[in-house]
Amino acid sequence: MATQKLYAGVKLRETRARLGLTQKVFADRLGVSLPYLNQMENNHRPVSAGVVLGLAGEFGLDVTELSVGDAERLVSDMREALADPVFADLTPPLADLRLAASNAPALARAFLELHRAYRQGHERLASFDEALGREGGLTVVSPWEEVRDFFHYCDNYLDAVDRAAERFSCPDGKRIDPETRATEALGARGIKVQFSDVSAIRHREGNLLTLSTRVGAPTRAFQLLHQVALITQNELLEATLDLARFQSDTARAIAKIGLANYFAGAALLPYRVFQAAAQETRHDLERLADRFGASIEQIAHRLSTLQRPGAKGIPFFFVRVDQAGTITKRHSATRLQFARFGGACPLWNVHQAFETPGRFLRQLAETPDGVRYLCLARDVSKTGGSFHAPVRRYAIGLGCEVSHARGLVYADDMELANPRAYQPIGISCRICERRDCHQRSVPPLERRLRVNPDSRGVLPYDIA
Repeated sequence: MATQKLYAGVKLRETRARLGLTQKVFADRLGVSLPYLNQMENNHRPVSAGVVLGLAGEFGLDVTELSVGDAERLVSDMREALADPVFADLTPPLADLRLAASNAPALARAFLELHRAYRQGHERLASFDEALGREGGLTVVSPWEEVRDFFHYCDNYLDAVDRAAERFSCPDGKRIDPETRATEALGARGIKVQFSDVSAIRHREGNLLTLSTRVGAPTRAFQLLHQVALITQNELLEATLDLARFQSDTARAIAKIGLANYFAGAALLPYRVFQAAAQETRHDLERLADRFGASIEQIAHRLSTLQRPGAKGIPFFFVRVDQAGTITKRHSATRLQFARFGGACPLWNVHQAFETPGRFLRQLAETPDGVRYLCLARDVSKTGGSFHAPVRRYAIGLGCEVSHARGLVYADDMELANPRAYQPIGISCRICERRDCHQRSVPPLERRLRVNPDSRGVLPYDIA
């Protein structure tokens, strides 16, 4: 398995600045020389094991924050952006991307923002008639993508909102039934809750909140808590939005829904109570769903958000795809990052979940960087509650690096130590380095191709 040196210069500088220490004092307390600290802060040297221990022992830093974060996401996102044909042969080496992500993250994000604006303009021009009707629309950033990236780079964990939800659900340290707690909280604000056989899942008019009986109990509880967030936590949500500085009112409105959803999920599954139950059940999603009255998707999503500093759970990735293979939700607290545009690797078991409804699929997978994962997949269907209502079908994927696999019941009886048990998967065909993948849809843009009309293998070309 590939090993990767730890470069965390930005985090070291942030820690030192937060403590208000000079480089000399910081170096002395870490037990290293001033030149050595300077080299680590500028990512000219990796962070040593002794420094990691010093950061934990001397300053109480949660050292897991050093290994996975913005840098990994930025590198993955930049590689995908640079695979765009517009860059042709200008793609910088991977080492340069890592340096940019570590030393100049603001510049890396600006580059991604510029590429996103270019791509959006290009796609709108492809639909010329539509583009003509949108004055000045070619350079407007998609509000949906802006919000998606906000949660992506927050590591899908919002500490203030998460803790507020936990205080709401566990006012005395013990979890109260969420529907009872929510109904009481709304009643205290003069809002009456009623359940009715209506098509709208949730609707508020004045002081009356109506929830549909056509949806399942987990969805009703979630929607009830969503409304609690909007009414009782409005100041917190607005303050969070102010810090995010979205570029449009539309993006801010979408993000507020996302924040209310985050509160609802965290209130339904409060952090410490849920984390303890997850560890006790070895992350058995079905047992957790029964215990908390939640859906499988709600459980899987919440597991991927357990990233509270000082009390982190297993780092999971979580993804949801539709039947066309389009990613509709994505988050990763692991080194595995998802394509920003398009679908997921076809060799990944999440696509097979549609073929086996109601069953968990297990897969041992290895990405081109040599990192190995335990992957789970399952279909999730959302009925409309009546014969004429459409059924929405998705598949969800949840997984972690194999170093954490023993903490999951799903790892039982799997050959974790057998290299041949791992399915080679990738992120996106455009940036995947595998030469002999039988499911490749397009050539990798970082490699040269050899085309021989008199020879044909799995692919109609050879990758140099």
